[in-house]
Amino acid sequence: MKRVFGAKKDKEPPPSVQDASDRITKRGDNVEEKIKKLDAELARYKEQIKKTRPGPAQEAVKARAMRVLKQKRMYEGQRDMLYNQTFNLDQVSFAAEGIKDAQQTMSALKSANKDLKGMMKTVKIDDIDSLQDEMMDLMDVSSEIQESLGRSYNLPDDIDEDELLGELDALEADMGFESEGGMPSYLQPDKESDLDGELSFPSAPTGHAPMPAGRANMQAEDELGLPAVPGPSLRN
Repeated sequence: MKRVFGAKKDKEPPPSVQDASDRITKRGDNVEEKIKKLDAELARYKEQIKKTRPGPAQEAVKARAMRVLKQKRMYEGQRDMLYNQTFNLDQVSFAAEGIKDAQQTMSALKSANKDLKGMMKTVKIDDIDSLQDEMMDLMDVSSEIQESLGRSYNLPDDIDEDELLGELDALEADMGFESEGGMPSYLQPDKESDLDGELSFPSAPTGHAPMPAGRANMQAEDELGLPAVPGPSLRN
């Protein structure tokens, strides 16, 4: 059957925007090379026109230069047209890439939205409020436990404030805080005791022992060379 009717040929996929852009850019580069060759030829004709005297020879060179110049203008028009097509294809490619990016963004957002909905099902506001209330109750119970463990033993619970103030006044009186001149009583001297008599010392002697003639103007010294302290005089 294939020999009679022939096999169906598979259609080639259409070229992509990038393939078309590359092909047109390559054509534009070829045209650009032709324009450069024509520029070099025009420069050579220009030098010949300068060196040739006016006459039939110069006119022939000018005619060839005009023909080359027309070809150059034609190629320049083709080049500009190809570059405009390349620019349009680049704009289409940019728009297509933008749409692809938008599709990927939408797919990512849909996936994230689905995940968030699944997580929201496991987290409820009522459960959070209930958990917060339970935590507050536990903190209150913990505070009560700490207070119970830190209480003191063998202390009366009902203490009269007036009675406590009276005991403090009595303690202040016993320690002698009420005194004359702002000094406690236990630091004041006893008026009835004769401390001067108990703390009296013998009076210092008024006489001096005889000194040698050579040392009449010098103070007496002890065996260490220090000034000697006069001793107390004995009185009967």
